[in-house]
Amino acid sequence: MANVLGTSVFRHRDFRLYQVARLCAVLAAQIESVAIGWQVYELTGSALALGYTGLAQFVPFLAFSLLGGQVADRYDRRRILAICQAVMLVCSLLLLSFTLGHVTDVRFVYGVLVLFGTARAFYAPAGSALTPYLVPPEELTRAVAVNSTTWQVATIAGPAVGGLLYGWLGGKGVYIASASLCALTVVWILSLKVRTGSASREPISLATLVAGLRFVRQKRLLLGSLTLDLFAVLLGGAVALLPIYARDVLHTGPWGLGLLRSAPAAGAAVVAVLLAFRPLGGRAGWKMFGAVAVFGAATLVFGLSTSLPLSLVALAIAGAADMVSVVVRHTLELVSTPDDMRGRVGAVNTMCIGASNELGEFRAGSFAEALGAVNAVVIGAVGTLVVVGLWAWLFPELRNVDRLESAAWRPPPEPADSAPSAPSA
Repeated sequence: MANVLGTSVFRHRDFRLYQVARLCAVLAAQIESVAIGWQVYELTGSALALGYTGLAQFVPFLAFSLLGGQVADRYDRRRILAICQAVMLVCSLLLLSFTLGHVTDVRFVYGVLVLFGTARAFYAPAGSALTPYLVPPEELTRAVAVNSTTWQVATIAGPAVGGLLYGWLGGKGVYIASASLCALTVVWILSLKVRTGSASREPISLATLVAGLRFVRQKRLLLGSLTLDLFAVLLGGAVALLPIYARDVLHTGPWGLGLLRSAPAAGAAVVAVLLAFRPLGGRAGWKMFGAVAVFGAATLVFGLSTSLPLSLVALAIAGAADMVSVVVRHTLELVSTPDDMRGRVGAVNTMCIGASNELGEFRAGSFAEALGAVNAVVIGAVGTLVVVGLWAWLFPELRNVDRLESAAWRPPPEPADSAPSAPSA
């Protein structure tokens, strides 16, 4: 029965501890994001300033992600995660000082976000590559779904808690809570017994640094799934504009912003739980394309809505659809990549996620500054639907994927001339 319900993965001690650590880490980031967005918009009244919060994270993310993948393939991934989370703890404390010192120059916030983005560039590849060490290979697909569920649960609770804390205690309460959760994350990560060691013994060079990019380019399934998600969310993402929608379109406060930020995660969590109970099954490629199309359509409804309940429903549907894409993409990444490449391929995935999320926030903010928030969301949603049709035509391999397990990586056969010769008579 445990296998049916997707709970068998919790038999493994390190997997349980890792989920607790992930829960604390994502809660910290999500709680913090509400305060950052509200404070920046309150201080500047500028959509572009909100866009810069994404750009400040994306630039170091892009600069260091490939190096982060190289580091994840050469050193203990557990220690990498602990060090990165300690840096994120420092970021929370710096933001606390920003609030307590009544600083009004938002460039201070951008500087902290640059440091945060740098830590994430090393954290994400190591975290992605660690998962296969925590469960047996036959339980990896369920582990991916549980990982996503944990992330989504934290993403639901985090903004809602952040909005309530901000309304009750202001920014200082939010940043103290975030710093406390970061400290707990470091403790849980250091409690893991798994040691990954060095998966790759290749010397550090430009060739090994970009090996993940080359691998993804050659694996069209990976290339298609990563770039589909990249461009769909880059165009359709509206997270950066939620403070504007909360205050100026839907006429609510920080608590409403918290609900808006939680809604996509609520929908995604429901789907993640369902996928942990019942894996995706056949026709996974078509299901992925259909889900991204639903994401675009739901974003379009959100962009045109002036009702808080309708906006929450539209965002929840968008999050539910996006989760299908996330599970397909991440499972394809893990099953079709050899272990000594997982860190570097995970770094490419991290870069794509960073481009779609943080650069997408800058895209949304700059469009909103020029065209208005509603027009920025509507144009992006239509662009997402165009991307779905184009990618379905460009990547028939992805469209025709049946079961995800069929994409598992297999070592190439040895050449015939390398076989041992028959003994002489």
